[in-house]
Amino acid sequence: MALDDRTSGAALAGFMASTLAIVIVIVIAIIFGIIIYWRIATKAGYAGALSLLMFVPLVNLVIIILFAFTEWPIERELRELRGGARLATPTR
Repeated sequence: MALDDRTSGAALAGFMASTLAIVIVIVIAIIFGIIIYWRIATKAGYAGALSLLMFVPLVNLVIIILFAFTEWPIERELRELRGGARLATPTR
């Protein structure tokens, strides 16, 4: 086996290892992003599955605009509880 064959084999192994490391980091980042978007959607009162749309190009902009400019279900529920469900004060 020539020196060039061993060198190219080592270079290929190094390239494969670094590519595998990059793929693992990307997969971890995607999973972390899904968890973060899921928690935000859930806390806002929307279905957590709505967060999966954040990975669709252009649709993610619509979802961000929806989150920014519409009344969240949790805000609507809080407003109704504060305004509509007041306890009656006893009269003397």
